[in-house]
Amino acid sequence: MIDIISTPILITMILGTVGLIIPIIDAMRKERGVNHQTYGSIASGALLVSIFIIIFRVFNGEELPIISFVDTSVLTEDMFGSFFAIVMLIVAIMVTISSIEYMRKTPNPAPYYSLLLLSSIGMVLLAYSSDLVMLIVAWELMSIPTYVLTGFHKNNPVSNEAAIKYFIFGALSTGIIIYGISLAYGLTGSTNIAVVLQGLVQIDGDLRPIAMMALAMFIAGFGFKMALVPFHMWLPDAYEGAPTTISAFLAAATKKAGFVAAFRVIILGMVALNLEWSLVLAILAILTMVIGNLAALTQKSMTRMLAYSSIGHAGYMLIGLSLAPFSHLAMQGSLFHILNHAVMKSAAFIASAAVIVTLATSNIDSYKGLGKRMPITALVMSISLLALAGVPPLNGFWSKFILFASSIDAGSTVSWAPALAIAGILTSALSLGYYALVIRKMYFEESVVAKTKRVKEPKIILVVLLFALVFMVGFGIYPTPLIEFSSISVPLTAELP
Repeated sequence: MIDIISTPILITMILGTVGLIIPIIDAMRKERGVNHQTYGSIASGALLVSIFIIIFRVFNGEELPIISFVDTSVLTEDMFGSFFAIVMLIVAIMVTISSIEYMRKTPNPAPYYSLLLLSSIGMVLLAYSSDLVMLIVAWELMSIPTYVLTGFHKNNPVSNEAAIKYFIFGALSTGIIIYGISLAYGLTGSTNIAVVLQGLVQIDGDLRPIAMMALAMFIAGFGFKMALVPFHMWLPDAYEGAPTTISAFLAAATKKAGFVAAFRVIILGMVALNLEWSLVLAILAILTMVIGNLAALTQKSMTRMLAYSSIGHAGYMLIGLSLAPFSHLAMQGSLFHILNHAVMKSAAFIASAAVIVTLATSNIDSYKGLGKRMPITALVMSISLLALAGVPPLNGFWSKFILFASSIDAGSTVSWAPALAIAGILTSALSLGYYALVIRKMYFEESVVAKTKRVKEPKIILVVLLFALVFMVGFGIYPTPLIEFSSISVPLTAELP
């Protein structure tokens, strides 16, 4: 079955079928009421089957192309797409399982899990998209459910405001991307990415300004989802107003979709046109790292602090993209950090969700004494924050090390490359300041409430947190498998048509 049907189509069939069946089951039930455990378990099972299929195809000995420039279909199964599909499905599984506990008192569980599955379909299709029209269809299939999920607490004005802001900026970015696609089609007569790149290689000099405008539209449109400065304005409010598990989904999964599109379209388009725009991306990376981390320093809400931290990490990931034409190692580091960030950021948000479930607060000051009241949650929160800061021997250290080392190494080719490493190291040290503040409050400060006995931690969420703990520590001590997986997934710009 797997050999007959391509992986993205098979996963679409599985997740789509389950996503449609869940509301039907709910409509046919005679007993009304919230039933998150049943629907959450069904959705989690479908996601686990999907990620197993991708992993089986990647590691069963069949050689997949790293990235295809000859397939003219709308979906191409390659290592690059498989890498991102695995990353995004890991986050989807963590969020779905955690939601069983976090959303247990929230009505309408069937639409919630159905929307999560539909958004996951969009992410998988986006990872494998080799056509601009397919890319925008997958982009909207991923985005539209998240607009609804962001405002799922419909009686909460903050959640409604977050959903509206997210929708407005999302619609704007989609319009910009479609405009870029229309320019690319007008220049090359095709929407297939391989054909478009071939057309850009042979484009007449008089038409180059239009091609550059198309790339600028793609940078702006995809920059919204990647949360690059100055396209980040929507993100803190959306993450703060959304259910915390959905904030994890947005920060750790849907953001990665922007990086898939960025390489398939923006970076390869720059190489095809022989544009010296790497410096522009490098400047965006530095601005994103600095502004994201500086803004996080002043936050009092845990979810808002993690939101600005997520912006800063988008800058680290952009280092690899800005150096893609010059360094294979930089792209490897970027992919490695994308994988690490997915788990680290999910763990931080889900730990915050556990605190909200138990203590009904997201204020950082309320974390005082958390190490005594919720010791496992506090431990995983601490490890995830230290990993995000790049403290050894956790997994985040290795991906940052590769990124910064590649920046210094690329200095022999482009003079400005070491500036990326300097900015990355300084902002990582800066981030340790606000991460350490949270850890200090959890373990070294006490409140009147903290002197009470230990509270019961949500067991289902703890399962997810323990998985993240093993991942962050295990692959920090032995990172080789993830480094190799990232390396074999790096697209080679030399393979351009």
